[in-house]
Amino acid sequence: MFNFLKEKLKSWIKTSEEKLETSKSKDFDSAQKSKISDKKEEVVKTSIKKEKKTKIKKQKPEKQKKKRTEEEKKEEREISGKVIEDIRQEGLEIKPVEEKIKEKLEEERLKEGGEEEKEKKGFFAKIKEKFTISTISVTEDDFEEIFTRLELILLENNTALEVVEKIRQDLKEKLVNREIKENELEKEIIESLKTSIENILIEPENIIEKIRKSKTNEPFVMAFFGINGSGKTTTIAKLAYLLKKNNISCILAACDTFRAAAIDQLEKHGDKLGIKVIKSKYGADPTSVAFDAVKHAKAHGIKAVLIDTAGRMHTKENLVREMEKIVKVIKPNLKIFIAESITGNDLIEQAKTFNEAICLDGAILSKADVDEKGGSTISLSYIINKPIFFLGTGQNYDDLEVFNKKKIIKSLGLD
Repeated sequence: MFNFLKEKLKSWIKTSEEKLETSKSKDFDSAQKSKISDKKEEVVKTSIKKEKKTKIKKQKPEKQKKKRTEEEKKEEREISGKVIEDIRQEGLEIKPVEEKIKEKLEEERLKEGGEEEKEKKGFFAKIKEKFTISTISVTEDDFEEIFTRLELILLENNTALEVVEKIRQDLKEKLVNREIKENELEKEIIESLKTSIENILIEPENIIEKIRKSKTNEPFVMAFFGINGSGKTTTIAKLAYLLKKNNISCILAACDTFRAAAIDQLEKHGDKLGIKVIKSKYGADPTSVAFDAVKHAKAHGIKAVLIDTAGRMHTKENLVREMEKIVKVIKPNLKIFIAESITGNDLIEQAKTFNEAICLDGAILSKADVDEKGGSTISLSYIINKPIFFLGTGQNYDDLEVFNKKKIIKSLGLD
């Protein structure tokens, strides 16, 4: 399920990460070149200054040494002798000048060596740190470049334009102008897309538990709407089978009195499942049939009523009005829209029309097992802002899967 969209999203995530890293690398190289250029300029300037100082020093005349008299030399020797004698009396060591010079040079050498070692260590530590915690700041231009491809992927996979815009805003808020570690970039993109889609999809209530907790003296009524060929009648039979498996009694109401053989089709399902079908003749008032079914269920203590309405084209005004009449008179507990998940963008227009007319409570998507794209599922949740209760995954009665948001996210490769 959704394999095509999954592969497309996987490809987009990888490409987006590479684009952002390439952009970051270019910025880093440019900055490094600028630093090197500045360093060269500084070295050249320093060299020129030293050269000028040397020239000036050479141009200065040497000072003439002052000649000392014999008396001055004698006086200096006497003073030096006294100083040396005092030092000896104090027990201090007198070192030759040559030895002192050697010690001074050794001290300078060790000092310079330590600073050099420190400088080397600092340089490599900085390089290691740079590669360890290097970050990328996603600009608006970067974001628009990578999102353009995602936008095309989503539109190609039957995702409504409104949903694409919603995802755009969500990702923009989470990624743009944020410092993201390079080694976490792919994770951030996946998490942002995952969160956006999770916020669109709505986890459904458990219908079985909802029916069990309903008023005991009133039947729980579910009315189903959708166009011809959407798998509506078969899906109703699947749900009836599920209720029976959970020991919940139910009856079927054949309110599609417009389509030839619609009543016969529902009766065949009823016979196979051992579930009673309330019906009338073709051309009868659908609302009357629904009313009779609810009345029968109440009289016989039946817990649930499943109403199959006519397969209405969302463009036919008279059939939409008939649908509104059933809702107004019967007041069903749940109004459920049934559609094929492979219908494409037309499903969105259908959902909008039905939702505006009767305010849907949720949906069931048939043929989800052959849906390679998946955009319709995301779009339907967003357009009606209601949960998808089940996914039809085959032709058998037990091929009705409870909608699970986490499973959908996983099928898209985002978990």
